[in-house]
Amino acid sequence: MAEGQGSGAVPVGTNAGRRAGPPAAGAAGGRGGRARPQAYAALDLGTNNCRLLIATPAGQGFRVIDAFSRVVRLGEGMGTTGRLSDAAMDRAVAALGACAEKVRRRQVAGLKAVATQACRAAGNGAEFVARVAKETGIRLEVISPREEARLSVAGCRNLLDQRAEAALVLDVGGGSTELSWLDLRRGTGPGAMRAWLSIPVGVVSLAERFPEEADRDAWFETMVAAVRAELKAFPHAEGMRPAFADGRAQLVGTSGAITSLAGMHLGLARYDRARVDGLWLTDADCRTAAARLLSLDTAGRAEEPCIGADRADLVLAGAAILEAVQREWPCRRVRVADRGLREGLLLAMMSEGGGAGRRRRRSRS
Repeated sequence: MAEGQGSGAVPVGTNAGRRAGPPAAGAAGGRGGRARPQAYAALDLGTNNCRLLIATPAGQGFRVIDAFSRVVRLGEGMGTTGRLSDAAMDRAVAALGACAEKVRRRQVAGLKAVATQACRAAGNGAEFVARVAKETGIRLEVISPREEARLSVAGCRNLLDQRAEAALVLDVGGGSTELSWLDLRRGTGPGAMRAWLSIPVGVVSLAERFPEEADRDAWFETMVAAVRAELKAFPHAEGMRPAFADGRAQLVGTSGAITSLAGMHLGLARYDRARVDGLWLTDADCRTAAARLLSLDTAGRAEEPCIGADRADLVLAGAAILEAVQREWPCRRVRVADRGLREGLLLAMMSEGGGAGRRRRRSRS
């Protein structure tokens, strides 16, 4: 069932892992007495991936000093059981333990750790969050779909072309997909959001719902139709259609599936974020890359350098979600974003100065 319309700022929770430790010795004064910039960490535990960024403020943005990403498939099998499996939780806890160690070594000023659809929907989600806190020291905040959409937009804001009148930010996750319609005549801040939608369809849930068939073209069209049905049921963005129909809008796509399509389009021998993030594609470029994927079986997709074995059975589900959105909201220009929720978390923390994280540490000393 789709979730509805929203706009404006959404509060962002602050988490400080117990193992984050005190500020680094010399953080207030390095060699020559110069202040060392404080580091902040943002962690996103999704249905498919566990991802961490650690960065220091730099101008109006930040400089990444450490990162972590691992496919954990936390939501594997949830479509059947409604619960997180023991194996999936073990994989996620192991990845979160590695994140906690990075956070501890970097001695960050603040950490925000969030969980999304898998923990929202699982019957044992709360028990899993408690286990994570006990075993890793990381306190996960299970955020709402609205907050997830808002943070994804904030993380992609620098990729919005202000010469356009409207934009649709598409964040394809493992268990859900968030869409945010923006009126760029109002700027690129929180007030630009005109409507948002979260559908409980992501690359993991869609691939499990529709196992791959011998006739891959028909199988792909079945997935596209299922996603389009979710989009057609949402009326709140209809006022934005003229800008899309007249070519005055852009689509921003953030997900591993979309960045994989971009890497294939570029013919990269290995994935290169610097070349993919911010890349402009036409709708025809996206469809050509998807057609190439459809010509390959799972083993063939696994051999593609920008896909690999971890995404081989999921990437076409992501391509189907993108295709469904492009059919419902035709847009000639697609901008690829290798950024999103984590970047939104970091920017929020840095604008707040990480005060909540520091207060929590003092209260434990």
